[in-house]
Amino acid sequence: MRSVELPRRARRVAVVMAFALGAAATVPQAAWAAPAARTTQVVTWAASADRLDTAVPERTHRVVVRTSTGGSALRIRLSNAFGEQPVTFGRAYAGTVASGASVVPGTNRALSFRGAASVTVPAGGSVYSDPLPGTVRPYADLAVSLYVRDASGTATGHRMGHQTSYIAPTGDHAAEDDATAYTQRTSFRYYLDAVVADAPRGTGAVVTLGDSITDGAGSTADTNRRWPDFLARRLGDDRRTPVKGVANEGISANKLLSDGAGQSALKRLDRDVLSQRGLRTVVLLEGVNDIKATPAPTAADVIDGYRRIIARTHAAGACAVGATVLPYQGWGEWNANGEAIRQEVNAFVRESGAFDAVVDFDAAIGDPAAPTRMLPVYDSGDHLHPNDAGMKAMADTVDLRALRCGG
Repeated sequence: MRSVELPRRARRVAVVMAFALGAAATVPQAAWAAPAARTTQVVTWAASADRLDTAVPERTHRVVVRTSTGGSALRIRLSNAFGEQPVTFGRAYAGTVASGASVVPGTNRALSFRGAASVTVPAGGSVYSDPLPGTVRPYADLAVSLYVRDASGTATGHRMGHQTSYIAPTGDHAAEDDATAYTQRTSFRYYLDAVVADAPRGTGAVVTLGDSITDGAGSTADTNRRWPDFLARRLGDDRRTPVKGVANEGISANKLLSDGAGQSALKRLDRDVLSQRGLRTVVLLEGVNDIKATPAPTAADVIDGYRRIIARTHAAGACAVGATVLPYQGWGEWNANGEAIRQEVNAFVRESGAFDAVVDFDAAIGDPAAPTRMLPVYDSGDHLHPNDAGMKAMADTVDLRALRCGG
């Protein structure tokens, strides 16, 4: 596997030896004057930005996410990538989920933006918050509450979260611990597209670029059983690997080559993937939605798309891991021509040497007795999307050493 040097993004920050978001609130201010440790910013959660519904002012979104790596100095990234007008956030808070829309008392703390409580994000733009003192646990369920003071046009966010988030339809309720005002439930994740933590220097992140299979379709909602979630657990439990952060950049029905459900993987690569902090490795699982389309691209078209993503990933100082396209006979759009393209594309992934490493998802969950189909034990029932067991089998197939990228 090609050795790739990780870009140096270390920062000097204060580290508090606490083990829950908000614990630093009890630490004397003098503690923050202690000599800083050497750390690096690493994405601990992310979701691809897309067009949602109409932006609504004077409401509060409580977005529920789960971290991958732990660390300190939490930051959030707010995106207005698809907005036609600026969005003004009056306040933003982050705390630990108690249950539903409620937050553990004492953990919900205000975020700032260049020292201010409020921030305006221009159309097409994004912004990071200032670091929040304290420590974030790995696999923590966080509630990020965003009071949208002024907005119009199209809202930006992630459409299929497979995780319930909440809306307070009127007013600013970001600072509140209880769930009373959050009367609406949604699977959309409005405006929040990344969460970053400071981790020990040398820690890296993997970004999974894909479609609905990566996004979690077929897995049980509100249980974090997407294959990148299982991968995050494996990375966290393995003391030998410095790759700890996992960012899920899947979009349901996404294509490699053309826009549709979200921008194509080629078009969104810079924003969703290469911009993530601490990026070490990209795992590419795209192509099935191109292949099963009518008309379908040729295998050469798909392979050319792969080569372009590989080249841009390498230019960004990260490595590219290719994943084989899963079998899907039984899905309504399956046909023999698409299957022939899938086989040719998968042969390229396995045999060309173009990728730094390969993850053979096709072999992991395909039926050896019927190679065009998924094993029934891994099938969610639609013959395209794996169930929880299939998602775990996919994650278990990943060679964690392949994600280190020579580091």
